[in-house]
This record gives sequence, structure tokens and C-alpha cells, in this order.
Amino acid sequence: MSFDGFVADGWSEVADAFAHNIDNREDIGAGVSVFHKGKCVVDIAGGYFDKEATKPYTLDTLQLVFSTTKGVVATAVAMCVERGLLSYEEPVSLFWPEFAAHGKEQVTVAQLLSHQAGLYTVDGPLTFEEVLDWNTMVSRLANTAPLFPVGSTHGYHAITFGWLAGHLVRLVDGRNIGRFIAEEIATPLGGEIYVGLPAHLEPRVSPINTGWPRTATSAPAAPVQLPNKYLVSALSVNGALNVKGGFNREDLHAAEVPGANGIANARSLAAMYSATFTETETSNGPVRLLNDDTRSKMTVQQTKDGEVDLCLQTQRTFAMGFVTPSEKLAFDAPGSYGHAGAGGSVSFADPLRQMSFSYIMNRMKDSMFTDPRAVRLIEAASRCADAS
Repeated sequence: MSFDGFVADGWSEVADAFAHNIDNREDIGAGVSVFHKGKCVVDIAGGYFDKEATKPYTLDTLQLVFSTTKGVVATAVAMCVERGLLSYEEPVSLFWPEFAAHGKEQVTVAQLLSHQAGLYTVDGPLTFEEVLDWNTMVSRLANTAPLFPVGSTHGYHAITFGWLAGHLVRLVDGRNIGRFIAEEIATPLGGEIYVGLPAHLEPRVSPINTGWPRTATSAPAAPVQLPNKYLVSALSVNGALNVKGGFNREDLHAAEVPGANGIANARSLAAMYSATFTETETSNGPVRLLNDDTRSKMTVQQTKDGEVDLCLQTQRTFAMGFVTPSEKLAFDAPGSYGHAGAGGSVSFADPLRQMSFSYIMNRMKDSMFTDPRAVRLIEAASRCADAS
């Protein structure tokens, strides 16, 4: 398989795993990037931009990454903490007074970021258009009572996380979350991470899809296993996002839905995670986004070991917006932190290996945190890092 990009000496096993995914038609189009000791050692893209295979998937391609966006938002929050604008221990209502409604006055920033606030959806119906309006969503969330006792368990705030965390950044910094990410994360890294895509970049965004086009001889599609009612509400925000092709729509790409609509490339995401724990080489020179003290704070696990997430219905552990190693996770090295997205994308940091990793793709699969394509790439990258 030919691909766009480069692979440093000693990292060819990652390229082999990537070729396996493409050659076996598990991927249609994808990208993977790895940084090691602050340097980019893998940055490749390959396959096709669309499932009809009309043009190649290249390093210039941009990709919607769903909840992988949450790790970017969590990094933005951590940067505000480092600057003294926020504290994980303080109540959200200190920064967002309206949030105190319906008994939420003592909900801490840490509880909000670790999915313990009981706000995985809002009260009442919503339209697709309302979900795209920032002020509507933060107002609705402020006026929603917790859907479970705060701190009693955790339930994945699949979409609402982005407005909750992003509004904190907006309140304490003054910039909306998309602008903060652009100016404080993407631009210093010389990368591209968008929450609120500029219209002129839309042609570069590879559409997400569920697989190669079916033919008359294709096997019948496997029956879809419906998620539990909590996850249905969380993923669709009470059904508002149940619009066919909604995440390929230009209006959704242009809006700020930072729990799920980040658009980026693999190198930018891997560079961001690298810069959370080490000085990282970029086109703008060396960049470090966070110091060690902030990193130690943002990676403290907030949820209980073995606790089953109410929405995901599987064991999952969360720190300050980041997923930490637990059962059935694509990245499981001690001390690692990051986030995966619906369909299979994943980005994370593994400081003990001095490695960061990102995988993006346009073909959606069912496994969010355990996608076999990502696991194959991560295992290859980990072996290369261990051998270097």
C-alpha cells in the first residue's frame, strides 16, 4: 500500500499495522501519528477520502473525531487551571452562577469533568438547530436538575460535556472554546484542530461512513444492538441529533459542539498530547503546553475503580476530562491519559514511554474505546517505543 507521509527509522511496524487495516478493507481512509521524546516519528495517511474511492485520503485531509475532541477541551481547561483562572476543587457555580439552579451549587469542576454531575442530557425536547446554538445549550444545561445524585456514580456526558467544560473556559478566559483551541493549542503547534470549522475548509473534511458501498452480493448487515436508554439520551441529546447524516452536515461542522464535533488531523492531536508532558518539536519551534504540576492534577482519577458507567454500561475511569487506564481500553499503559471517539478514533499520551499517539478514520465501527484497528496500531507503536 502506498501512503502519504513519513515513518522514522525503527517505527516501520506502525506503518505495517496501518497497511494491514487498509489492505484488509477494515479502514477506508485513515491517518496515524506518533510522537516520541517530543519528536514526530510517524505521520501517515492512506486509503480513500470517500467510500466510493474517488480520491485519496492524504495528510491534507481533515476528519471529524467525535469524542476524541473531549481530550482537547480537557487540555484547554487544564491550561486555564495552570493560569490560575480555574480550580478543579472549586464549585462550578463560582464561575457560572446560573449553574447553581436545581441544587447544583456545590458541583465541583472535577465532578463536572469526570461525568459525575448527572447532566448527560437536558430536561425537555430539543431540535437539531437548538443543539447548534451555544447560548441555548448552556442555558438549558444550567436549568437542568441532576439526573442522578451528584457524585453517587458517573454517567458519560457524551455530548453535553463539551458545552459544560467549554463554557467554563469561555467564562474565565473570555474566548469561546473554538477560538481558545485555535489560538492556544493548534496555532502554537502549527497544527489544525477546529471546534467550529471555517466554511472554506469544508471541502477538506472526509465524510464519515459506515463501510464500503454494498453490492447485490454483499452479506446482510449485522443486526444493530441498541444501546441502553441512558446512552441513547446522552448520545442524541434527547433525540435532537437523530438526524440522518447529521455529523456530515456543514452547519454542524461550523457550530461549536465540543463534546463531539472536533475536526483535525492525526499529527495535530498527537502533537498536542506530546506537548502536555514534554517539550515538543513543531514547525513553530519547541512547544510545551502544560507543566508537570498541572499534568499531575488533571490526571488524578476521579471515579471509582470498577464502577460501571451508567450510560456506557461498562467499567470506565475518568480524570479531569480524560479517560484513564481501565478495563477494555485501547490504551492501557500505567499513567496514560486521553480520549477515544465514536467509530474508532483515539488520541492519548503515554508519558512513561515518552510517547503520544493519534488515530483518525472515516469508517465508523461499533467499538468506541476498543477498536481493533486502533489497538493494532497502538500495540505496534508501543513495541517500537520500548525498543528505541
